[in-house]
Amino acid sequence: MNLIMQMLMQQMGKNAIGKIAQQLGLSNSAATAAVSAAIPLLMSALARNSSSEEGASSLLNALNKDHDGSVLDDIAGFLGNPEQGNGAGILGHILGGDREVVQNRVGQTAGVDGNTMGRVLEMIAPLVMGQLGRTAQQEQLDPSSLSGLLTEQKQQAEEQQPDIFGSIGKLLDSDGDGNPINDLGGLLGKFLR
Repeated sequence: MNLIMQMLMQQMGKNAIGKIAQQLGLSNSAATAAVSAAIPLLMSALARNSSSEEGASSLLNALNKDHDGSVLDDIAGFLGNPEQGNGAGILGHILGGDREVVQNRVGQTAGVDGNTMGRVLEMIAPLVMGQLGRTAQQEQLDPSSLSGLLTEQKQQAEEQQPDIFGSIGKLLDSDGDGNPINDLGGLLGKFLR
């Protein structure tokens, strides 16, 4: 199976990247770099949060309830009014109090300022959830298989882009204990209830 991240990038295409660039006053290359950093960051956070049975169940419930993938049917329309996707709410619950630190650091990696990276993350979060929701529906995933899929996708991406994912792991491990799961642990569960 293709990486969910690759599937989403392909669906977005150059037009969506161009729309993001235009809205945020970025070059197409800067927008591409920011989106290319945003998607794996969000996928990594979701994989870590779904590593527990409770987290995976909460995520699957949210996907079934609010993220069926219909946002992907008109990506350009969504990007014309991204506030409708509640990206800020999604990020607030996935990243919690670490959001600002994470967006600043991943922005540095992508070559954009932290506020701009935050806006990119807000635009991309509903699309990531939509792609994941569509995949969950198509493959009829249960919580265990959803967790397994996310873990597999994360591992494949880490192999393809070890530099990016090493940085993301450090970003998500805010207390420096080597275990990012305990830092994000309950955040997704709180959001998805």
